[in-house]
Amino acid sequence: MTSAKRKMSRKKERDAQKKMKEQINLFDKVGDKCMACASPFDKTSKEQATTWTVVVRKKEEKVNLYCPTCWSTAQEIITNFKKHKEEEGDV
Repeated sequence: MTSAKRKMSRKKERDAQKKMKEQINLFDKVGDKCMACASPFDKTSKEQATTWTVVVRKKEEKVNLYCPTCWSTAQEIITNFKKHKEEEGDV
């Protein structure tokens, strides 16, 4: 392996470690309740970990947590809003 290849390899490894560190720091910011309805979130529950939705805003370094009910309601509102806008545009 040439010196340039080793240098590039080390840089990739450092960048990967830096990215992992940033993600771990954001994981610490996950709340313990739903942002919309304040339902409690159990971090030890495997079921809740797979069904709840986490939204990460990197620029603001903010992590929002939503329960399945609030998330599906929000998705439904967005879908209806898009349909409404499309209907207005067609008129």
